[in-house]
Amino acid sequence: MTAKKTDGTADVNTSPFTYERLYSLDALRGFDMFWILGGEEIFHALAKATGSPFWGSIANQFTHPDWNGFHLYDLIFPLFLFLAGVATPYSVGRELEKGASKGQLVLRVIKRAALLVLLGLLVNNGLKTLKPFEEIRFASVLGRIGIAYMFANIIYLYASRKWQIVWFWVFIIGYWLLLKFTSAPGFPHGDLTMPGNFASYIDRLILPGKLYLGIHDPEGLFSTIPAISTGLLGVLAGTLLKTGHQDKGRKALILAVVGVIFLALAMVWNLDFPINKNLWTSSFVLHVGGLSLLLLALFYYVIDVLGYKSWAFFFKVIGMNSILIYISSKFINWNYATNGFFGWLGQLVGEPYNIVVMAICFIMVKWMFLYFLYRKKAFLKV
Repeated sequence: MTAKKTDGTADVNTSPFTYERLYSLDALRGFDMFWILGGEEIFHALAKATGSPFWGSIANQFTHPDWNGFHLYDLIFPLFLFLAGVATPYSVGRELEKGASKGQLVLRVIKRAALLVLLGLLVNNGLKTLKPFEEIRFASVLGRIGIAYMFANIIYLYASRKWQIVWFWVFIIGYWLLLKFTSAPGFPHGDLTMPGNFASYIDRLILPGKLYLGIHDPEGLFSTIPAISTGLLGVLAGTLLKTGHQDKGRKALILAVVGVIFLALAMVWNLDFPINKNLWTSSFVLHVGGLSLLLLALFYYVIDVLGYKSWAFFFKVIGMNSILIYISSKFINWNYATNGFFGWLGQLVGEPYNIVVMAICFIMVKWMFLYFLYRKKAFLKV
């Protein structure tokens, strides 16, 4: 893990070794991370301050369903993994064009996955106290991103585009069949409850340490299998944007059309295999994949086709240091910093809207930190 002056993850190939930045990729990644940055707290604060059912219903979209179902908050994690896949043709693909061997790139991808797994352990468990082994949570958001990214990139390196599409469907259809015709001992085949599903049962058997929910972990090892397809979908989208022969507007249209088709397929599959982030079900892969494709199409069309970039600068600053800001709470007390800079403003506003103002200030303190790094051209590359 090093601090780089450029991250090279979102360049458009204009000649064998000359690249133009794909602005929309950084902007969409920043838009995604904005909600982790604290954007969702604005709506929770508005709901609390007003007591309005309208703001309450919006705030509810920034929570996770207990089991089956979908809220907008469920999109943040898979969208980030999807965008990591979109960057692959611009980063790994560029190194291939420069003459790097596939073996060298596989080793680099494996190292990155290992670093993300270690960072996930840090985010989960911290470093303040040495926990007993059985209290350590090994599964993590960053760990899943690392593992799924690794396999998606290996497939990208060794499989043609046709076979990448085949692998995408193999993982989600295979996962569906496994969960449909198996279960935890003592439960009927196809049981998809938390204690009865096969994925959670396998995690209970093989994952060391503790699971997030005791008998289940939403970032468990077995349910990482369909997450590989989420990364592969990003790879396919990135390949279209980087090397497709269509004009830019048509590329955006293709992404949007496929996105709508995926959403329709997800609704059909949901009837038999419910949309469920906890299990990363196959219908969930198609649902969040469709939404991710639509968002990418929108950002790409507005920013890189029409050329309207200035509005997205706020998000780009976040997107270029997304991993750093995700782990930053482990070494920066953002609440303390926000109160130190803007506590007076919250007192001036007074109840009940002081919590809304402080939620906005919380975001701005983080953004100014990221802007400082942006101006210094210091980007954390994992």
